[in-house]
Amino acid sequence: MANRELYLEERRHEILRLVQQQGRVSVAELSRAFGVSEVTVRADLQALADQELIVRTHGGAVPANDTLQDLALASRRSKQVREKSQIGAAGAAMVEEGDAVYLDSSSTALAIAQHLKQRQRITVITSSLAVAQELLDAPGVTVVMPGGVLQRDTASLVGTDGLAFLQQYHIQKGFFGAHGIAKPEGLTDISFEVAAVKRPMVARCRQVVAVVDATKWGRVGMASFASLDEVHRVITDQHAPADMVAEIEAMGIAVIMV
Repeated sequence: MANRELYLEERRHEILRLVQQQGRVSVAELSRAFGVSEVTVRADLQALADQELIVRTHGGAVPANDTLQDLALASRRSKQVREKSQIGAAGAAMVEEGDAVYLDSSSTALAIAQHLKQRQRITVITSSLAVAQELLDAPGVTVVMPGGVLQRDTASLVGTDGLAFLQQYHIQKGFFGAHGIAKPEGLTDISFEVAAVKRPMVARCRQVVAVVDATKWGRVGMASFASLDEVHRVITDQHAPADMVAEIEAMGIAVIMV
């Protein structure tokens, strides 16, 4: 039952994102995209409409104003605030003077940025507008942003065309949040576009660090962006499930619990 409810939540979130991104979607298109019946899609659209997140139309839906951005950003940043701050502090402690590091568009990566503001001679590569804005008043931190298309629900730039110029950077550490961490699926996201940006960045980083609070363990999003074999370290909080932590550690991955 839990997995069914999780998939339902993910699918509706992705439908909401598509409505906002495309401006208009049809029941038939969504049925094909998600591999579910049109009856199921109509139920999803009605549930979103009941929350005033979309407006139903004949055969589809259009966005309600300012829904997805408010839902995604405010919701993510208001959850597990203390845990994310502690994980952020632990992640920032790993960063050394002279490092070039990658911070993704997750709310936990934003917490790392908040702990880097007083540091010197650090380069932060990010696709997150929130991370870049957080570091505006951090004179010791150079911020590099690849180009791309603005995705409003994550306040980040997506698309891989802008990643080519990053070949010139040697990235010591990459910090990646995730919708879920699980075996064998690895690190996953609910956005294919975001995962498509993270995937090549995983390959560019000498150390890949997953920064996930306890709620992310055992969850699986729709899009994988890193296998567990590619992860060097996991930073999480004290509430992470002990059996899953032990399973990850048995693979030779260091787990830091804060």
